[in-house]
Formats: sequence, C-alpha cells, structure tokens
Amino acid sequence: MYAGATRDVIKRLRLHELGMASVFTKKYHIKYLIYFEEFKEIEDAFKREKQIKNWHKDWKWNLIKEMNPELLDLRHRFEQLVMHY
Repeated sequence: MYAGATRDVIKRLRLHELGMASVFTKKYHIKYLIYFEEFKEIEDAFKREKQIKNWHKDWKWNLIKEMNPELLDLRHRFEQLVMHY
C-alpha cells in the first residue's frame, strides 16, 4: 500500500505505470489507483498524506473500502475525468 501526494496526478500515474515513480513503487510494483482525494492546496494534500501514512493498515483499508468497496483500479477513470477539463 502506497500513499503519496502530487501536483500532477496524470504524470504520477504514468510514472507508476512505467515503474519510474519511486524506489518503493518500483520495488513493490505499485501500479493501481484504488483511492484518491483532491485538494485545492498542495500543502493540505501533503498533510493528509502524512496523516494517512501514520495510520494502521486496517484504518487505511476501511478508508479505501468506503470510497471503492470493489477495489477497482480508478486510474483510467481518473485520467478520463481530468482529460475532459
């Protein structure tokens, strides 16, 4: 499970797909987006990232399952939404 914040979600998703994002994502082949939150200010996103990283694994899974109970890969839907704007 990986939590991260970025200013450019599409770029980050592509880097993950190519295995070029971070050492952790390369090592564990992190390629699926199953949860995301949007923030107007990047500082708020970084605070939330830090908060979630400190949570127990069960808390993270509960948060994810509230938004995405079927654990679907959301990256393609997210890319389509962003490309329409």
